[in-house]
Amino acid sequence: MDAQLSRAPGMVGVAVLGSGKVIFIINPLALLERLAATTTSVEIAALGSKIASRIVVMVVDDSLTVRKATTRMLMRAGYQVITAKDGLDALEKIADNSPNIMLLDIEMPRMDGFELTKRLRDDPKFKTLPIIMITSRAAEKHRKFAMELGVNAYLGKPYREEELLEHVKLFSEDELHQYQNFHQPSGLLQQIAKLATESVGK
Repeated sequence: MDAQLSRAPGMVGVAVLGSGKVIFIINPLALLERLAATTTSVEIAALGSKIASRIVVMVVDDSLTVRKATTRMLMRAGYQVITAKDGLDALEKIADNSPNIMLLDIEMPRMDGFELTKRLRDDPKFKTLPIIMITSRAAEKHRKFAMELGVNAYLGKPYREEELLEHVKLFSEDELHQYQNFHQPSGLLQQIAKLATESVGK
């Protein structure tokens, strides 16, 4: 076999059929391993930005200033952002947009953050939606009540950007894990190897 061909991934040898046609003999496991390693390294290099760009954060606050400032901060970090001015506005927008994370104020007109949280937790579609409550109510009773309703994190105002971004990143980890598991080639290779072994043993 030609030296150059012998260095090709998965190449084992060549054979000549009775018709005179030349065919290549390839080890599929070796080829898949090479492709998996190459694909994984490329994906991992851009994984952080891909995950961030896929995450949609809904900011629910009656303060226009807070909505704008929080939106700028999140967009700089690579996230997509939807805003709502109160609970009712959030319910209307969430019907057409499915955020991955919600940043939620408490004191808002028409529907406050507590009521919105209750409604979301009663809806199977949003029962596990990560909710980070951001409020000026620092009393322990308010924090406890929020947690009982199903809030995932409770931050005070004014919040520290680093702390908030860390929480958003933390709740984005599920997306990262799902992406990695979906693109993990090892399980596929193991299944192929198992099938190949069973076939040889028959």
